[in-house]
Formats: sequence, C-alpha cells, structure tokens
Amino acid sequence: MREILITPECLNFIDGQNERISTKFFQLIEVIGEIKIVHSNFIKKLINTQFYELRIKAGNEIRVIIFSVDHSNFNECTKAICLNGFQKKSTKDYKKAIKQAEKLLEKYL
Repeated sequence: MREILITPECLNFIDGQNERISTKFFQLIEVIGEIKIVHSNFIKKLINTQFYELRIKAGNEIRVIIFSVDHSNFNECTKAICLNGFQKKSTKDYKKAIKQAEKLLEKYL
C-alpha cells in the first residue's frame, strides 16, 4: 500500500543501535507500509515542518525523521522516505535532526 524508502544515513543510524531497536524499527516500517492510517503513538507530525517522526520506544526513545513524498498528510501518502534518526534527549535534538533531514531531502529528491 505504501512504499517506504530508507536512506543509507538512516540505515547506518539503525545499524548502530542495539538489536531490539533495529528489530522494532523494521517491524514498524512493515506496519506503516501496510496500514493506511497509522496511530500517533508511532507516527507524529513535527510542528512547523514538513516532516513526520517515527517513534521507536525500546528503552531509549529513538526517533526517525520521515518525509511524506506525495501528500502532505502521512495517512494519505503512498510513498515516504526515512531520512535520518536520532536519540531524543531534549527538544533541542529536533532542530539538529530537522536540519540534517532537510539536507538529505535535497540530496535524494
């Protein structure tokens, strides 16, 4: 139903995490690829940006920045890109991750 692309930068981040987080990431990718309407526990729009975050809760809070390619609403999109990931420690982490995601988006689109 939904095509999910994963950038090498995102894969490198996920590969650097423990096996539990890596497994959960790929399970969530499978779920959001198959289910049209995704609960906000997993995907949430980042305020004042064009990006969404994939929330991975497995001990540490891990976030993956996603861009919805063909629709402004993630639930309506048919193609999305996982751009980069980060470990949430504070709200300041978002600004850095969003800047990185913007650069990656330019590179891959």
